[in-house]
Amino acid sequence: MQRWQIWLPALQRRLALPQTSLQLSILGMLGGLAAAILIILFRLAIIGIQSFFLARSDDFSTVSADIRWILPLAGAVLIGAIAGITGYKHYRLGIPFVIHRIKLKYGMMPTRNTLNQFFGGILALASGFSVGREGPSVHLGAYSASTLGKYLKLPYNSIRILAGCGIAAGISASFNTPLAAVIFVMEVVLREYRVHVFIPIMLSSVVGALVTQSVFGSGNELALLNIVAISGWHLPYLVLCGIVFGAIAFVFNKNMMRLIKLFKKWPLILRLALAGALTAAIGYLIPHAMGAETGAIFYAVNAPNDVTLLLTIFIGKMLLTLFALGLGVPGGVIGPIFGIGIVLGTLLAIIPSAVIGDNSIAGTYAVLGMAGLMAATMHAPLAALVAVMELAHSPGIIIPAMLVITTAYITGVQFFNNKSIFLLQLDFLQMPYKLSPADDVLQKVGVLALLDNQYQVLDNPDDQQVQLALDKLEPPQQLLVQRHQDSETEYFLASYDVHLSMTGASAIQYIPLHGLNHQATMAEVFAILEDRREGAVYIYREEQPQQVIGIIRWDQVRSLLVKQNNLL
Repeated sequence: MQRWQIWLPALQRRLALPQTSLQLSILGMLGGLAAAILIILFRLAIIGIQSFFLARSDDFSTVSADIRWILPLAGAVLIGAIAGITGYKHYRLGIPFVIHRIKLKYGMMPTRNTLNQFFGGILALASGFSVGREGPSVHLGAYSASTLGKYLKLPYNSIRILAGCGIAAGISASFNTPLAAVIFVMEVVLREYRVHVFIPIMLSSVVGALVTQSVFGSGNELALLNIVAISGWHLPYLVLCGIVFGAIAFVFNKNMMRLIKLFKKWPLILRLALAGALTAAIGYLIPHAMGAETGAIFYAVNAPNDVTLLLTIFIGKMLLTLFALGLGVPGGVIGPIFGIGIVLGTLLAIIPSAVIGDNSIAGTYAVLGMAGLMAATMHAPLAALVAVMELAHSPGIIIPAMLVITTAYITGVQFFNNKSIFLLQLDFLQMPYKLSPADDVLQKVGVLALLDNQYQVLDNPDDQQVQLALDKLEPPQQLLVQRHQDSETEYFLASYDVHLSMTGASAIQYIPLHGLNHQATMAEVFAILEDRREGAVYIYREEQPQQVIGIIRWDQVRSLLVKQNNLL
C-alpha cells in the first residue's frame, strides 16, 4: 500500500506532460483490452439473440415474414423501456456525443448513457434496425478506457488520450481494421495528429484487434467479395462514380438532418415506435435491407447483375437507415454506409461489366463504393482509404480508391456544401465540440506538470505577521494565507500593493485563491485567472481537499501559451 501511494503520484505527474511515455502506452493497452472485452460481449450478445430466429447472422431474409415484422416493433419497445429505466435525459448516444465529450469533458462518459448504448445497441442490431455496431463500439470503448483513468485519478489530459485508445480498440474490435481505427480516431474524433497521442492509440488498437481475432477469427465481411485489379480505362468512369457517391452522401446527410429536425419535439418513445413500425413495414417487403452491412454484402456478391434486386436493396437500405438513425434508434452510421456504398458500387459496376463481358469487377466496385460514400458522408477520406486497404488486402485497389475518395469528397464539399454528418448533428443539438486556440493548447498539459512548490503558508496570521513574512520572501516565492471559517478553509495570495500604500491604507493585498483538483489541466487555470490576469490557483488532491500540494501562477499560464509551439 505504501509503495502504491508513492508510485501513483509519480505516475500522475508523469502523465500530466504531453509527451510520449511507456506508462501511458501500457495504460492505453489495458484500456484497449477492457474495451475489446466489452465489445466482444456486445457482439456475442447480438449473435446469440439472432441465432434464435436467423439462419445466418444479420440476414433477415432467412426468417419468415410473420416473425420478421414483429422484431423491430419488439426491439423498439424494449429500447424505450431501457431508456425509461436509465432516464430519458441520459439518451444522448453515438459518435457525435462521444466527440462532444472528448472535447468538453476529456472523454469521460456517463454510466447511464453507456448502459443505454450497450443494451439499446444490442436490441437495435439484433432486431433488424439498419444501424451499425461501431456507434456503440465507440461509446463503449471510450467509457471502458476513461473509467480506468478515472479510477487511477489520472490528469484529465491523459484520460482524454485513454478515451481515444478505447475508441480505437472498439472500432478495431468491431471491424478487424486496427490501422483504420487509429486513423478514424485521429481524423474524426480527436481531430489532431500528435505523436504522444498516436503511439498509445496505435498500441490499443493492436490489442483490440488481437483479442477480437482470438474470438471471431481474422476474417471480415468483405472476404466474400472478389476484389480484382482494374485497368486504366476504368479511371475516367471512376471519376463519374465518385461524383455519384458525393451526391448520394449529400442526399443522405440532408435527409438525415431533416428527419432529426422534424421529429425533435416528439417524445422518445413515440419516435422509437415510429422507427419500429417503418422498419417492420419496409423490412416485411425488403428483408435484404434490414440489419447492418452483412446482408447487403451477401446479396451484392450473389446477385451482381440483378439490377432490380440491387436497386430495391439500395432504396430500402437508405430509407431504413435514415428513419432508424433520424428517429433516435441507438447505433452507428458507418455500418449502414458500408452496406449502402457496397450495393451502390455494385450497381455502378454493371456498365463496365457489360463492356468487358463479365462481372468479375463487381467486388472491386463494391469496395470502392463503400470507401467513396464513407469519405463523403463522414468527411473521413484517410480513414476510408485505410479501411479499404485493410479490408480488401489488395494493393491494386489503392489508386482507384484514392481517385474515388478524393472525387467524392470534393464533390460533396465544393458543389453541395456538404458537412460531416457528425458535425451536422452536433451543430443542430447545440453540443459544443470546438475549443478556443488557448484551450486547445492548455488542455494538453496537466497542472501537475507545472506545479510550483515555492510558497510559504501562514495559518490565520495578522497583518503584522504577513508583513514580516513578505519582507523575508525571496522571489519567485509566494505567500499564502490560510483562513478558517465555519469549518471551511480559504486561501489567499498575499502581496504588497503600491497603489494601496499611496492611499494610506494597508499596503498588503489579499487575492482569493481558487482550488483545483490535481487532475485538472492548465485550461481550467486559465479559465479562473484570465479576467484578472494575475494571481494564482492552489492545487489539492481529492482525498485531502484542504491540503495544498502546490500552486500555479498566472505567469506560468502566459509562458505556456507563448512557448506552445516549442512545448507541444
